[in-house]
Amino acid sequence: MRKTLYWKLTLAFMFVAIIATVLIAIFIRVTSVDRLTKLVTEQLASSLQTSMAEFYTYTGSWLGVKEYWQTAQMQPTQLPDITQDTNAYPNPNPPDGRDRRNFFGLVDADRIVLVSVDPKYPEGSTVPEEFLKEGFPVTVDGQQVGTIITASTPPGFLPEENLFLKRTNQALLLGVVGALFIALVVGIVLARTLTRPLRDLTQAAQRIADGNLEQKVKVNSKDEIGNLATAFNQMSHEVAHQSLLRKQMTADIAHDLRTPLTVIAGYIESMQDGVLQPTPQRLALIYSEIERLQNLVGDLRMLSQADAGELPLNPQKIEPSLLLERSAALFQHQAEKQQITLVVHVPGVLPKIMVDEARMLQVFDNLISNAFRYTPVGGKVTLSGKFQNDKVTLIVNDTGSGIAIEEQPYIFDRFYRVDVSRHADNGESGLGLAIVKALVESQLGKVWAESQPDHGT
Repeated sequence: MRKTLYWKLTLAFMFVAIIATVLIAIFIRVTSVDRLTKLVTEQLASSLQTSMAEFYTYTGSWLGVKEYWQTAQMQPTQLPDITQDTNAYPNPNPPDGRDRRNFFGLVDADRIVLVSVDPKYPEGSTVPEEFLKEGFPVTVDGQQVGTIITASTPPGFLPEENLFLKRTNQALLLGVVGALFIALVVGIVLARTLTRPLRDLTQAAQRIADGNLEQKVKVNSKDEIGNLATAFNQMSHEVAHQSLLRKQMTADIAHDLRTPLTVIAGYIESMQDGVLQPTPQRLALIYSEIERLQNLVGDLRMLSQADAGELPLNPQKIEPSLLLERSAALFQHQAEKQQITLVVHVPGVLPKIMVDEARMLQVFDNLISNAFRYTPVGGKVTLSGKFQNDKVTLIVNDTGSGIAIEEQPYIFDRFYRVDVSRHADNGESGLGLAIVKALVESQLGKVWAESQPDHGT
């Protein structure tokens, strides 16, 4: 038998069931004799209580009770005439010949022993008050006239009672066997129910290890295992998505590297063959392509450092309004050239924030460049800030073409281009917003976009 979770759970259920049923059976077996003894004692004492109460009512005293005690039935009967010969009384002995009345005694209201059951207290002696606490009172007209006391040794069982105990033991044995069988069935069913989704998860995880990243298991419950299956499905989807992004990123990097390298190689090859002369203009073009490659490599290095948590930062307290004004000043000439209005609007005084100024200037450089790229002539770009819920929010708002709703979840992904043709024309790599996100999050901030098509971003 393999030591699988399925069999471990099944055996665990069986073990618990065995312990529980055995303990219950032992408890019932041990207590059944005592309970039956108590039941028999109470029933016999009740019969004697009735007989003695009838005797006292009939005679008005305990005179002659000794003789009547020997002939009294253990069940309530009609009181016989005490003047008759006591030998005429019917024999009250049980069928097995044992007289259970020998296990009882009688004490009157003054604690005088009328019928002795304990050698310590013979007839005529007085018993202590504590001795009567476990006795059975005999009452007549609401007044206690005596007490039936019991011997320390319990009465023996009749054949019928022994048969009852025997059948009780048999029923316990059948109950234990039945409980174990039910526990086995329930254990197998529950173990299978618990291990099936785990087995599905294991198989799906193995398929992911084999390279099939997009896996989904069925969620059958809302418990911890169901939550695990849901989390697994989300993880599998995200892993597949990230793998696709990495493949796309690799392809984009190769494309962005190939273009300037092709230009550089073409010019150098033509110059080597004497087709083109190395003029300053051509050398400047080659150098610009080299700068483009250096910028791309620098951006990728910055992103890798941010991913690894190794991006060097120099945080210091700075006024948000000053940061926005400096960013706007850098683009004021470009705004005039593109005939775009660039304004800074900060109502009130914002609390200082702890950031790396140089990194944040780079963030706004990318955001404002994006805003200018999609804002038409006569449009407006506004830099603003607000303080709400103990947080400072800095906003770059434009009146450009906006971003399509289906594009918005992906604009911060690396090499993602909303408008591929416009990026290609401007030599953009598609890393600008990815860098913005990395720089902001590395300073414990958050960045997001809100946009409506044709209503700006």
